[in-house]
Amino acid sequence: MGSDVSPVRIEAWSERDLDLLRAVNAPELMEHLGGPETEEQLVKRHQRYVDLSGDRTGAGRMFRIVLLPEEVPVGVIGFWEQTWDGIRVYETGWTVLGGFQGRGVATAATAAVADRARAARKHRYLHAFPSVDNGASNAVCRKAGFALLGERDFEYPPGHLLRTNDWRLDLKAGPRPAS
Repeated sequence: MGSDVSPVRIEAWSERDLDLLRAVNAPELMEHLGGPETEEQLVKRHQRYVDLSGDRTGAGRMFRIVLLPEEVPVGVIGFWEQTWDGIRVYETGWTVLGGFQGRGVATAATAAVADRARAARKHRYLHAFPSVDNGASNAVCRKAGFALLGERDFEYPPGHLLRTNDWRLDLKAGPRPAS
């Protein structure tokens, strides 16, 4: 990754991160994900994130993205198990607060989360499924070294069909150079 990437640290999601989850639930940030969630849905998601971050079985982890040197939480990222085309893989997804987009935060955080998924040594592939209309998230995948496998229909949230790009990173191949 180049010098245009902001330095970040990813930290395990914790009980104190509910307000960050509320902040990334903004309509403009949820546009490609079926829209904002209700408070009840957010509280449930938060608990799933807390539980996943405490998991030590390799099921995945959730993180807050902290911008350095400011030490400011600016987003959410994680990886979790998924069955895709009959194969167990990890999936990743992220959201960065609007005021911090376009600075390489998501790309740096995605590289960091790929390192964590690689270190788990459980699944060979890490997939990301950004909407075909989400140019910024597709660029993150490309810059983080994922290979584009093509367009797919993906259900998220349940009952809402999205047209997505299927990006895959081979965790056993090691990091790919950014393009």
